[in-house]
Amino acid sequence: MTRPVPGEIPEAHRTGEVRTVRADVDGVPVQTAEGATVLAVVRAAGVELPALCHDDRLTPAGSCRTCLVGADGRVVAACVTPIADGVRIETGTAELEALRRDAVELIVSVLPSRALDGGADGSELARACHALDITPEAARGSGGRGRDDSHPYVHLDRDLCIACGRCVRVCADVQGTFALTLTGRGADTVVAPGTGGAWIDSDCVACGGCVDTCPTGALSEPGLPPGPRPPTTATRTTCGYCGVGCTLEVLTRDEEIVAVLPARDGPVNQGHACVKGRFAHGFRTSPERLTRPLLRRDGRLEPVDWAEALDHAARGLRAAVAAGGPDAVAAISSARATDEENYLIQKFMRTVIGTNSVDNCSRLCHSPSAAGLTAAFGLAGGTDSFDDVERADCLLVAGANPVEAHPVVGARLLQRVLRGTRLVVADPRAVGLAGHADVHLRPRPGTNVALFHGLAHVLLAEDLTDEEFLRERATGLPELAGLLTGYPPERVEAITGVPAADIVAAARLYGRARRPAIVYGLGVTEHLHGTDGVRALANLAILRGAVGTGRGYGVNPLRGQNNVQGASDMGALPDLLPGYQKVTDPAARERVARVWGHAVPEKPGLRIPEMFAAARAGDLRALWIIGEDVCTTDPDTTRVAEALQACPLVICHELFLSPTARRADVVLPAASWLEKDGTFVNFDRRFQRVRPALAPPGQARSDFAIVHALAAALDADLGCATPAAALAECARLAPLFAGVSHERLDREGALCWPVPDPARPGEARLHTGRFATPDGRAHLAARPYLPPGEEPDEDHPLVLVTGRRWAHYNSGGMTRRTGNLRLEAVDRLDLNPADAARYGLRDGDPVTVESRHGRARLTARICAETAPGQVFCAFHFPESGVNALTSDHADTVTSCPEYKVTAVRLLRDHGMAAGAVAPPGEGGRRA
Repeated sequence: MTRPVPGEIPEAHRTGEVRTVRADVDGVPVQTAEGATVLAVVRAAGVELPALCHDDRLTPAGSCRTCLVGADGRVVAACVTPIADGVRIETGTAELEALRRDAVELIVSVLPSRALDGGADGSELARACHALDITPEAARGSGGRGRDDSHPYVHLDRDLCIACGRCVRVCADVQGTFALTLTGRGADTVVAPGTGGAWIDSDCVACGGCVDTCPTGALSEPGLPPGPRPPTTATRTTCGYCGVGCTLEVLTRDEEIVAVLPARDGPVNQGHACVKGRFAHGFRTSPERLTRPLLRRDGRLEPVDWAEALDHAARGLRAAVAAGGPDAVAAISSARATDEENYLIQKFMRTVIGTNSVDNCSRLCHSPSAAGLTAAFGLAGGTDSFDDVERADCLLVAGANPVEAHPVVGARLLQRVLRGTRLVVADPRAVGLAGHADVHLRPRPGTNVALFHGLAHVLLAEDLTDEEFLRERATGLPELAGLLTGYPPERVEAITGVPAADIVAAARLYGRARRPAIVYGLGVTEHLHGTDGVRALANLAILRGAVGTGRGYGVNPLRGQNNVQGASDMGALPDLLPGYQKVTDPAARERVARVWGHAVPEKPGLRIPEMFAAARAGDLRALWIIGEDVCTTDPDTTRVAEALQACPLVICHELFLSPTARRADVVLPAASWLEKDGTFVNFDRRFQRVRPALAPPGQARSDFAIVHALAAALDADLGCATPAAALAECARLAPLFAGVSHERLDREGALCWPVPDPARPGEARLHTGRFATPDGRAHLAARPYLPPGEEPDEDHPLVLVTGRRWAHYNSGGMTRRTGNLRLEAVDRLDLNPADAARYGLRDGDPVTVESRHGRARLTARICAETAPGQVFCAFHFPESGVNALTSDHADTVTSCPEYKVTAVRLLRDHGMAAGAVAPPGEGGRRA
């Protein structure tokens, strides 16, 4: 009987045909699922055994022999022995206890005595020794192998390493980085970075998995001693960085964070984390943290009390409405904020001010996802849960680098690929998963639509479609088929630069798979024709019948920020109310008005780019920005700064004095995700609880409290006194969320929307009965390929793509105030060796990048990841001024900026070119 590979779901379990077996453990009957190990059965019976080479997340090794038991008279290693029906297991005989004691003593004998520090409260090894009455005198090692404390988060004490290999296997089998190895021989064997040298210079991505699994404390993190948790308070919450939605446990003592650990039962992360969620919490106590309101006087921001700040903001809002009507006020809400805060903000704008001019940062990243998925399928969310996506036998990953931008998802996808799942990657850069792809498609930036049409052409030409599905559950095939005749692989090669043979090979992999899935990111959406890109991807899933059928796992966007999905779900959009109800729909307005007791404005409000244009034109007189550093992260930032300068009143909630906050008239100190109560919705539509582990510092307040306070200053009452009450009110007016509540989430855990009834579970997989479109069918889209907004030319011969790096997050407002700065100290410009030679640049050289819109200063990084003629950089350091380069070109449907295609040139001078402007100050946030 073979044991399933970790993470593998046996076919019997998928179909519900789970066989059970019975065993006897020291006279205690135990019933368990077939395929379990003897160790799991023994633990289920309440018997603890040492198992120093074992981690439940890993394939058993059986190397330490510390878990020996008797099974029908044979002595076996419990961790590697599968259970057999009717087996009799013995654990407590004197002979077995002596064998286990001998095995542990042998391991301990070469260690220094401090390896047993803590006893029953020490490391896993120390606890095993305590249970077996092994005293520190058994540890006779002299030590002297040294330490490696070079890394800010992972420290190595070589003298405590027992070469169990757990850390090496976690790095390979869970994280997929393969950064660690065992070196030396015999008793001198020790873990080490696979690249040699210091840990900080290795390939380690600081996920912390090696620390979690180490049984001796040889690997540790600052502030967290090995062994059981020290006397602390543990708060279960949801990570506030990317959109994966990892469940974390925040350990605190005396109002300080001791550690942040991944929850083993987290529905998405399953006991794993990344460097940001796990370690990047030091920003919370940064001396730069805002702790008092600031008010601009005589051109300077000065500390004031809350009453004065709120009174000034309220008077300014009244003056704006008096001068220009309700539409003279606009708000930019935040994917950093909770669902309840976003709900309250949009309610404030619609009831207190009387305008629909509220938007959120999904405008800058995934608004084409909402528009494209709604048009194709009827709902503005991914079609399947990540658990389903992970079961796919072929993955098409387009315009995403989850290994860096969504590390926990990237690790889980990589493990599927290493276990045999076929992989097609569509991305101009050779990064992350691309190195493991069966086919890597590298289109020229801005040519996604043509590439996806080329794949669809092959599906039709080679009869790799689901005719029954297309006949019964889809519309638009004749129009699409007619369009696709113009996209044979040879023509698509001419447009995209992708070899025709690769297009055919990729289409066949996807088309012949039994359970294909599509995962995509901002490389699809942040384009002039981003919505068309989403529609063209959706075409592939519809042609295959791979959505809503169980014969595949649809189309699923990877959301950039922790609550990009939730901010839009809650109605922080100018044309949509909570639950994606249109403001132009009288029935929707009436439904919401009944709950609010207040009429809802009929006219859609301004989108973010329109807000800035209106401010520059003098029509917008007050702009309220909640947790967004628009002067760093929005495109064409010079023009954004001009808009803020022109607006008579700018109110900003922030953690730090960001470039945007520096230009505000009122700056209000906000709570971070570690200090908030509410919910986030992650990338696969899961409502998850957010709980405060600590109080906000100084006078800082949650955005929820700030909105209430500003409403009170305007003599308005929003109701919804608590976040729980706000979500309950949202559930009353948004049918998609009718069954969601804090009480239910606390009781049952995460819920995927739609949740139409408190008595029904959420729908992890959408569209199984019918699609949510008006006619109940999936809609194919016949959208022709159109070129991007910018093209390189003789003056600007390179194409710049912007994105994220693994160690930082967005504009770095949080991560740059942590040890992550030691992992990535500057913004770098990736360029191909051929381009570097052409410009005479060496690795590490300063380089000025110039576009048709602005200049930025970066550091050259020469690598083969980028193709000749293309360069890549992130936007984590505001002083670099990266978004001064990007244009105001935006998706024609949603106004999402075209961050992925900017024509640039490089200047070899060693300073900022004349006239360059880089935004001053520190970080903020971007969707």
